[in-house]
Amino acid sequence: MITDIANKIYMHQKNGLEMDKITIEYPELNVNNAYEIQRLSIEQAIKNGDPLIGWKMGLTSIAKQKSVNVDEPIYGRLTKSMELEENQLSMEGSIHPRVEPEIAFMINKPLFGQDITAKDVWDATEYIVPALEVIDSRYKNFSFTLTDVVADNASSSKFIVGKQVNSPTYTSWDQIKVELYKNGVKVQSGVSSDVLDHPVESVVKLVKMLSKNGEQIDPGMIILTGGITEAVHVEDGDIIEAHFEGIEKVSLQVKK
Repeated sequence: MITDIANKIYMHQKNGLEMDKITIEYPELNVNNAYEIQRLSIEQAIKNGDPLIGWKMGLTSIAKQKSVNVDEPIYGRLTKSMELEENQLSMEGSIHPRVEPEIAFMINKPLFGQDITAKDVWDATEYIVPALEVIDSRYKNFSFTLTDVVADNASSSKFIVGKQVNSPTYTSWDQIKVELYKNGVKVQSGVSSDVLDHPVESVVKLVKMLSKNGEQIDPGMIILTGGITEAVHVEDGDIIEAHFEGIEKVSLQVKK
């Protein structure tokens, strides 16, 4: 059953097709089952030539956790096809995309285990870049339970990172003010401390969560630490621009 669900989700992810929540047909599924479904579905992608290049965190704000009645974030997997080389997002293959600004860590040493610390993460960080993540649930009406969203790879879809790489010591990474603009109008704002008080703590939490499932962060992987603002719905013709104070602007143009 778990494998069949994973195969179904993979096909909907690959083809950008809507589906009903899996918990409708399988109400007995729990979050542990969902992470196994996630692993198996992304294994399909990897087997089909789309390698794993990183991880992402979701539900990294206390407010978001409370809104879905959980007490910890969720994680998802990033594959090569998700990374946008140009600042353009095609609506082809998208269902109901939303965009949010994030801080991304590039890791150059293995990170694993329950006793991981922020110092360990800093020591393993090659550089930090601003990013925009496109989330796009495969479920109808962007409606799901926690189990559903974990199984659907935490709504992972696409992402783009900034051109300017920054040293871990470049600035106070918990004090980055971010403004998100849609077609020239400011629609969201936030500060990077909204991500578990500090983006580095998001990576720490990720490592601890992964270790429970026998996983780790490998050298060369990129980590999206979580949305700094609410995600903004986009459609054909929209231009999204995130202003990361003291760093750079990252933009995305939506096309058919």
